[in-house]
Amino acid sequence: MTTTTARVRPAAVILTANAEARITKLMGEAPEGSIGVKLSTPRRGCSGLAYSVDYVSEEAKFDEKIVTPGGTFYIDSASVLYLIGSVMDWKEDDFTAGFVFDNPNAKGACGCGESFTV
Repeated sequence: MTTTTARVRPAAVILTANAEARITKLMGEAPEGSIGVKLSTPRRGCSGLAYSVDYVSEEAKFDEKIVTPGGTFYIDSASVLYLIGSVMDWKEDDFTAGFVFDNPNAKGACGCGESFTV
């Protein structure tokens, strides 16, 4: 009898400690009924795609799911291919605060950094 073990698939997006801490904070302030936060890449901006992080109230069947100590992080199934190998960080300074992405799939970005192309 042969035994097969399932290989653990790496997460499509790596979350830094700062990103995980921000997800924890967001989930602490989440609207009632929220089960996590979800990353998607809607068509928007001058380069074509943008990053969007929103609360989610129900799990979609094919979304990527990453469980963090502070809450569940989802990646929209239609966006996974654009994001594989990306690192998501949270940066905060005197003037701005937001999630920052190091995306090896992005071939270009607009001047303001709001959108990207693959």
